[in-house]
Amino acid sequence: MTSPQQPQPQPQRGPHDTGTQQMPPAAPMPPAAPMPPAATPEPPQQAPEQPAPAAEAGTMMLQAQQPPEQPGPAKEAGTMMLQAQTPGVGHPEPTPLAAHGPGKPGEAAGTMMLTVPSAGQPQPQPQPQGPPPPQHHPEAPNWQAGGAGYVSPIPVRASHLGDALLSEWTKIRSVRSTMWTLGVMLLLIVGVGLLSSLALGSERRVNPLLAVGFVGVLLGSLCVMTLGVLSISSEYGTGMIRTTLTACPSRARVLTAKAIVFFGLALVLTTIATTLVALLDYAMLNGPEPTVDQWLRGTVGAGLYVALLGLLALSVGALLRHSAGAISAMMGVVLLPMLLALFLQGESLKDFQHTMIEYSVPNAFATLYDIPFLSEGPSGWEPVLILAGVAAVALGGAYAALLKRDV
Repeated sequence: MTSPQQPQPQPQRGPHDTGTQQMPPAAPMPPAAPMPPAATPEPPQQAPEQPAPAAEAGTMMLQAQQPPEQPGPAKEAGTMMLQAQTPGVGHPEPTPLAAHGPGKPGEAAGTMMLTVPSAGQPQPQPQPQGPPPPQHHPEAPNWQAGGAGYVSPIPVRASHLGDALLSEWTKIRSVRSTMWTLGVMLLLIVGVGLLSSLALGSERRVNPLLAVGFVGVLLGSLCVMTLGVLSISSEYGTGMIRTTLTACPSRARVLTAKAIVFFGLALVLTTIATTLVALLDYAMLNGPEPTVDQWLRGTVGAGLYVALLGLLALSVGALLRHSAGAISAMMGVVLLPMLLALFLQGESLKDFQHTMIEYSVPNAFATLYDIPFLSEGPSGWEPVLILAGVAAVALGGAYAALLKRDV
């Protein structure tokens, strides 16, 4: 008997199957190969601690980090690290460089550490650079006790008028113009007076007795005026006035010292010369006994008048600042009035002529020796007082010019 065939299972059709052909069953898919585990990024390896070559010019990175804990006192908070790195290279641990001296092995090149101390913490004192200061020795001279430092042995004090007087005296006695002008002045006063006394002799009666020295004093005054001009105008010509005013910034003190030194020197030398001539006249000539007033006017008065002329010349030199111009001006003051008076003839000019003669310098010297050119006009000590007033006005102008204008 045949067993009935069992029915074969029919494949199920989907809703979209249109054909009647049966598809063989699909071969089973082989199992998928296991996927390898994903590669995990390895942590960057730190550079071995060995001296690395200096990094080339690269990126400058300003990094703030907490310094590693080390044994010893805790570092201040806020340490700033400044590191130079080469692009593309890993970021090694920044290592601070020493402030001075070569780096130690293991330190990265190009790293600087800036430390900002926290509030309330003491700030480190900067170390001085350069050689250490010299240590003082208390036993050595010129060192103050207690470490005050070196003390100069030269005394330092404020300058005064005495220093300016000493400086001007040094200058006026060390220049050759002083020796020449004053030497010629002494030669003229004494020499002309002696020659006049020898020419007159003891047989002739002279009245007043001291009037013989008049001519020598008049000629010697020209030398004193020249020296008065040169005592200040020569400094302007050579530029020495700048050095003088640098050493003594007080210009009024400088001019005062010049005036005092020159006036004193001219007065002393002229008085000595006129006194010597008066003694020679008294011993060699025949005439009435001179009075005390005549002695004073013929010696001290003549010397004072010559010194005032020199002071007037110094003031004119300070005003003009030119030697030749100032000397020419003073020669005109002394000689021009008398010369003009000689050529002013006529009744209409007689009063003007008399005035010029009365107040001229030669007539002033003659008045001091009691031989005035005219009967009217200044007498006695009046010529000295008049010249003193004129010299004071000129000196005041010299002060104003020196203080206000540039040298």
